[in-house]
Amino acid sequence: MSATLAADAALAERRRSGQRVLPMTSGEIGLPVLPALRERLAAAAGENAYGPVAGGPALREAAAGYWQRRGLPTDPGLVVAGPGSKALLYALVLTAGGDVVVPVPSWVSYAAQVRLAGGRALPVPILPGEGGVPDPERLRAAVTLARAAGQDPRAVVVTVPDNPTGTVASPETVRRLTETARDLDLVVISDEIYGDLVHDPGRPAVSPAAYAPERTVVTTGLTKNLAVGGWRTGVARLPDSPAGHELRTTLLSVASQIWSSPPAPMQTAAAWAFTEPPEITERIAAGRRLHATVARAAAERFTAVGALLAPVTATCYLYPDFEPLRARLAAAHGVTGGADLVRLLVERHGVGVLPASAFGEPDRALRIRAATSRLYGDTDERRTTALTAPDPLVLPWVREGLDHLGEALTDLTDPRP
Repeated sequence: MSATLAADAALAERRRSGQRVLPMTSGEIGLPVLPALRERLAAAAGENAYGPVAGGPALREAAAGYWQRRGLPTDPGLVVAGPGSKALLYALVLTAGGDVVVPVPSWVSYAAQVRLAGGRALPVPILPGEGGVPDPERLRAAVTLARAAGQDPRAVVVTVPDNPTGTVASPETVRRLTETARDLDLVVISDEIYGDLVHDPGRPAVSPAAYAPERTVVTTGLTKNLAVGGWRTGVARLPDSPAGHELRTTLLSVASQIWSSPPAPMQTAAAWAFTEPPEITERIAAGRRLHATVARAAAERFTAVGALLAPVTATCYLYPDFEPLRARLAAAHGVTGGADLVRLLVERHGVGVLPASAFGEPDRALRIRAATSRLYGDTDERRTTALTAPDPLVLPWVREGLDHLGEALTDLTDPRP
């Protein structure tokens, strides 16, 4: 069971029993659907034919244009759509075959998908403050060692920007990663679902496809930038190379046996969104500002009690490290690892977060992941108000959530009995 989904279910049960909760487990973006996008989907409800496995021409051309505007020339014939980028990522893992390198920490499903596909997940740590991309030197050593031991690493998964850390790997690190992947003949699977949520739009994340276009597959979707997780629509960009064309053929074979074709009404709505009319770009910009404002305010609560936290530069995720407080937490609460810390936060304060162990780190690590996207409100009216407010931090419900977090952290780290 996905650690995120399991934690959400546990918090929902606590809320139903009347307990005060602050859900910071799920990465689901808590914003209402843009009305113009909802109208496109409603108008397409009568589209009920299967359609091509790769997706219809309109969606593939729109996705190609989306990447073209980001400096990645794309042939619509090398775009494959699916029911969410998560399903596409699993299909790509199946397509690549063999073992797969995953960064540590990394999104909860990468390693699980590799195991489901029958391979081994090879964990390689990130560089400090550059989540989502394995340290290139450690990557080289890990793959060399694995192959010497008879294992078969064929791909590396990266996340740019990153979940769980809310950081963005530097262009130099991404470039070194691609050079290492080329030397080792690894396919790079680049999950770029958060690409539009870099807080400073003047410093966008750099895709590995910019440095190794012949071997990089890029995936994205509408789940995060437009907050339509339940719509399950994603697209993949395959390399324009002999290896890329071979990957596409195999990917379509896999897709034909799993989902047949992407949902037709969703394709119509997604095609319009990927053309990026003003309504779409304005909504994404508003969401980006909201994420940045609330995430930074939450980060201040963690650092105020002595937790370490790399500057949050994208998404709505925080990955604080309580290692400087280890002795105090152990003495006061018997906390020795991330799971203990998470249990204490939820049982004592109703604050739901995830331990670092859910993201591939050792049980002893005192790091946790907190998502701020549920702080925006519990109704569409409140979430819309947060989205459009000049300063969402003055809204009572946003302030209450941040105060709840601050009180819980202060209590946990207070040296007094």
